[in-house]
Amino acid sequence: MVLSEQMFQSARRILVGGVNSPVRAFKSVGGTPVFFKEGYGSRLVSVDDHEFIDYVLSWGPMILGHAFPPVVESIVSAVHRGLSFGAPTEAETILADLIHEFFPSMERVRFVNSGTEACMSAIRLARGVTGRRRILKFEGCYHGHADALLVKAGSGGLTLGCPDSAGVLSEWAQWTSIAPYNDLESVRKLFANVGDDIAAIIVEPVVGNMGVVPPNPGFLQGLRDIASAHGTLLIFDEVMTGFRVALKGAQHKYGVVPDITCLGKVVGGGLPCAAYGGRAEFMEYLAPVGPVYQAGTLSGNPVAMAAGISTLTALKTSNHFERAESHASHIVAGMRQWITAHGLPLTVSQVGTMWTLFFSDTTVFNLATAQRSDTRRFSLYYRAMLDRGVYLAPSQFESNFTSSAHTLTDADFFISSFEKSLDLEIFGK
Repeated sequence: MVLSEQMFQSARRILVGGVNSPVRAFKSVGGTPVFFKEGYGSRLVSVDDHEFIDYVLSWGPMILGHAFPPVVESIVSAVHRGLSFGAPTEAETILADLIHEFFPSMERVRFVNSGTEACMSAIRLARGVTGRRRILKFEGCYHGHADALLVKAGSGGLTLGCPDSAGVLSEWAQWTSIAPYNDLESVRKLFANVGDDIAAIIVEPVVGNMGVVPPNPGFLQGLRDIASAHGTLLIFDEVMTGFRVALKGAQHKYGVVPDITCLGKVVGGGLPCAAYGGRAEFMEYLAPVGPVYQAGTLSGNPVAMAAGISTLTALKTSNHFERAESHASHIVAGMRQWITAHGLPLTVSQVGTMWTLFFSDTTVFNLATAQRSDTRRFSLYYRAMLDRGVYLAPSQFESNFTSSAHTLTDADFFISSFEKSLDLEIFGK
């Protein structure tokens, strides 16, 4: 990793921490981050010419694999017609119609450029629709880095939030309430106290940002019932889960319809693109129709629209999701079989094409149980897998992803590497 180390040192001279997103710095796993120069199919190639099987997939977007030819061709074609117009194009309508086919609850759509922007805009919209100030989010659910959403619990689920980042004003944090994920009773108690001032419940329907944590039976429907009873909007942050836990998202998989849905990652085919949408009566509070203002110079960028159209068309017309999910199930089954045979304190969680290996023998159902994981052993495992040519999310508390480009050979290599890494580097010592 000589060139990666040199490039990282060079980057640290001009980029804050040497990176443009914190988890990339490898602080939670140690060592130097890998710098990449190429991706194709299920593989990444580092600047040192080491090849890796990739299970990060740009944190989810590359469900078709890297450099999927139809997507690349659509991008090249769009580039030749111009990079940005700051004006309407037909491609925006085409992609919005495709999104609506997958997510019928999104009767009206607004394109933005990131998941953060989608979630912060959905929150503003909910406040504009309801005239209320407070929002409810859940411990361990990440909805981007907007001020109102970078908040953690204070002394418990019924207290006011406190800032989770320097620079977040307490005046903003006080309007964000926190509850433990998968705990309906805490939500009911919160609504009993301040329900008349809660504009929105925002939730990752399947959490991906503390590792993969599925909802308990009845949890999402309980949120739907509570929100409806109190005139509160229910927002599903499907930036990660959209097209990932099921082709039509978590709302289809669990049969619970939100008022507003936020999408990102897959919807842009690897380019910066996100969207939020929902019931027409709510979405038409947005300018230029209504009083809630939100705008963006590059929103609906024609090159990003082309990538999104090509990606969603491929998902619609072929079995890409099924292949990616099958690959995830295959490697997860292999991991579980080996864990059981050796009696190791490990838990694997999978929903669709998303999965996490927790270094804990406790069932993970909220942030508190996720944090019981042995992060020291995870870092040893991570580096052992990296040395064997498997690129995983560099944090215990993240999801890994599979694509339709992953092969049975990839799966067999992963399982073999998994067994050797745990047996020799970690539990064998």
